[in-house]
Parts: sequence; structure tokens; C-alpha cells
Amino acid sequence: MPETDARPATLPDPRRWKALIFIGLAQLMVVLDATIVNIALPSAQRDLGISDGNRQWVITAYALAFGGLLLFGGRIADLWGRKRTFVVGLAGFALASALGGAAANTAMLLGARALQGVFGALLAPAALSLLAVTFTEAKERAKAFGIYGAIAGGGGAIGLILGGLLTEYMNWRWTFFVNVPFAIVAAVGAVLVIREPAEGRNRNRLDVPGVLLVTTGLVSLVYGFTRAESSGWTAGSTLALFVAAAVLLTAFVLVELRVKAPLLPLRVVLDRNRGGVYLSLGLAVIGMFGLFLFLTYYLQLVRGYSPVLTGVAFLPMVAGMITGSTQIGARLMTRVPARFLMAPGFLVASIGMLLLSNIGLDTSYPMLILPGLVLMGLGMGTAFMPAMSLATHGVQPRDAGVASAMVNTSQQVGGAIGTALLNTIAASATTGWLASHATAAAAAASPQAAQALQFQGMVHGFTTAIWVSFGILVAASAIAFTLINAGRPDATAGSGAGAAKSDEVPVMVH
Repeated sequence: MPETDARPATLPDPRRWKALIFIGLAQLMVVLDATIVNIALPSAQRDLGISDGNRQWVITAYALAFGGLLLFGGRIADLWGRKRTFVVGLAGFALASALGGAAANTAMLLGARALQGVFGALLAPAALSLLAVTFTEAKERAKAFGIYGAIAGGGGAIGLILGGLLTEYMNWRWTFFVNVPFAIVAAVGAVLVIREPAEGRNRNRLDVPGVLLVTTGLVSLVYGFTRAESSGWTAGSTLALFVAAAVLLTAFVLVELRVKAPLLPLRVVLDRNRGGVYLSLGLAVIGMFGLFLFLTYYLQLVRGYSPVLTGVAFLPMVAGMITGSTQIGARLMTRVPARFLMAPGFLVASIGMLLLSNIGLDTSYPMLILPGLVLMGLGMGTAFMPAMSLATHGVQPRDAGVASAMVNTSQQVGGAIGTALLNTIAASATTGWLASHATAAAAAASPQAAQALQFQGMVHGFTTAIWVSFGILVAASAIAFTLINAGRPDATAGSGAGAAKSDEVPVMVH
């Protein structure tokens, strides 16, 4: 299949909008998988006899492989070619999903999840970097990244809905099998439609020491937060993993400073604007994962919602994300600097989180939860779109894959940290509340009264963690406003606020 297109850089690919359909479909598949399996996990656990101790590995196996290998996947995309990596990633993800759906035991399911993570780490950065090199005109780029940002932001909530529908009306195995048709359609479309610019390859040798150090370092970091959730923050194994992560990642930076062809050229992350995007986006994802996690438990356990109804309850947030990304972010991106979209966007999302911190045992969905979700969606959608675009703006074409991988890495690591950190905070708050109300629990006159106290303790834990999420989103807003100083995308051709550096070839053509 043709891998590149030698068309002059000033002429856009006439099939670029068709290409966006298949790139977006692949991204939707990857994002859906982050939440769709969560809904199906209780059913899968019962069916396969997975122990309570091992059930977390259904999520962790995917997170470790995906988060640990993302930078490697981005570099492979630069080396092999993004289109080829994209198609290989789709094929592998489909195969791993089929294995997961057909799993006959725990080991087979966990292996399939890890394999999904490996191919997802190839697919995600290839998809974003293809988008970055396909759309080069500022207004078209804004529209394309608006659509992509809506998919990236809203896909997780859609996964909750789809996971609930498939689990409740079909079988948990279909939460895996559903990926196969997605992947086939996206792969066929990619072969027929997508054209990669000829100048975008990076044919330098692979930085093997860098691959080993960053992969083991990120795996140690993600696994450390996972262990913290189950074993505690001060456990010896948890601390050892964090120390190992710090040593390995420090060694990675030192190696990258010395090697001729680094896995992650430090110019990609040391650019003020891209660094601000990676940091603020990672923090925002921590806050958003907190919302998904605790509101899902709240609606199902405290309010008694079914899996399907829980998913439907998140629809206003999805609608808000799509509106914020395509109607606010995309329309204003070429008119105002990115920080004036990202910082207010994260701040609006934090206001939505602040509303949701007031949930109680009998909170009205229309009066409090609905407006909170809408504000979260509008804010995150508005911020996501310029963040996705700015993260790949001004990079050398040969670095587009690894710059895209850093976007996914910040989100994946942020999600893993958020899940572990906020779950630990919520559990500790619940335990403390129940301990302080032990006398009232012992004096409860009926099982219903005792259960109400348990639910009150649970809600107290949730609201405590949501308050922390609110603070994290405010911090993300402050970082975006402080660090990001790029002008309008149609007013600057390179990194930062001014022109491109002499050694950079801007992704955008003006």
C-alpha cells in the first residue's frame, strides 16, 4: 500500500476529511476501551471466576502496557511511517479484543488486555500525528482538532453507556467483540484514504536504552499508584516502585541528553507551550477520572441506577464536550490565544465539579447533577481542542509521532494517578466518617438505618475526593494560563508565541 504522498506541501490532501472519519473512529475505539470494560467487569468476574485480588489486573494490565509503551509507539510511528503503524495498531487491537471476548479463564483475559495496551500504544500516537500532518491550514486544523477533541473527551462517557447496554442486554464479552468491526472499518478506510506526507519520516536508529528506561520507568510509576490504592501509600512495595520510577526516569532524561537520536527529543517537552499543555492536560484528566469514578459508584450504589441508566446520565456531559469542542473551541481557536480557551475551559469544568461536591443521599439529578455535568463537558471540551492542536503545533514533522505520544502519555498517566489517588482519598474519608459515627451505627434501629449510614459515609468519601478534583482542575487552569503563551494559530508559525525556531519545520502551512 502507498505509505506517503509526494504532493507539494502547499496543496492539501483532497481526501483529508474522509481520512478524519477513520482516524476519529480509531481514536473512539481506544478511548471507549478505557471505560467500557469497567462496566462489564463484575459480570466477567463472575463468569470466569476471577478472584477479588486479581480483578484489578483487568484494568491494570491494559494501563501498564498502554502507558508504559506510548513513547515507544510514537517513535515507531515516526520510524515506520504513521499510516503503517496506524494500520498495524488497528489489526493488533482487533486481534487482542477478539481474544479478550473469547477468554476462557483469567490468564487469557489478562493477556488479552495487556496485548490491547501494546497495540493501543502504537495506534493512539499514530492517529494523532496523522491528524497533525494531514491538516495544515489553520482554520481546517481547528475544525479537525475540534472533532478529535470531542471524541477524546467524550469517548469515555460513551463507553459507560455502551458498556451498560452491551452488558445488560447481551453479554460482557461483547464489550471486547465490539472493537473488531470498529477496527476493520478504520483499517480499510486508512488503506484506501489516508495519505502521509513524504517528508514526515524519522529514519534514525531506535534509541533502545531510552525505550527500556522510559518504559520501565512509566510502568513503575503507574504500577506504584495502583499498588498505593490497594496496599497504602507508605507500604514498602509502593515506595520502592516510586523510587524505581524516579531513578529510571531521571536516567532516561540523562540518556536523552547524550544520544544522537533520542527517543524523546527534549526540545519537544521543554518548549514552554507544549510543556504547559502536557502538564495541564494531565492534571485535568486526573480530575475528570475522579468524576467518572465516583459519580458512577454514587449513581449505581447510592441512587440505585442500572448500568444503562448510569451511562445515559452521563450523556449531557458528552453533549457538552461536543459543543465545547466543535462550537466554542474550534470557532475561537483561530481568533484568540490558546490559553484564553484552555484556562477558562478548565475553570468552567472546576465550577461543574464544585456543584457536584454537594451531592447527598437524595440529590436531584435535574437540579444539581445535570448542570454540573453540562459545565464539566463544556469546559473540558473547550480546553481539549486547543490542547490537542497546540501539543503538535510547531514540532518537526519527524517528531510528530512522539509529540502526539506525549499527549496520550500525559492523559494515561494522569488517569492512572487520578484513579489511585482519588480512590485512596475517598476510601480514607469514608473510613474516618464511619469510625466517627460508629456509635450511631451500633444504635441503628433497623437494617435500613444502618445502610443509610453506610451510604452517608460513602457519599462523604466521594465528596471529599470531588473537592480534591476541583482543586486539581483549578491548578490545571492556572498552569495553562501561566505557561502557555502562544498566540493565535494563524498568527504564529512555530513553537511559542513567535516564529518557528530555525531547526523546526512548522506543521501548519499559512
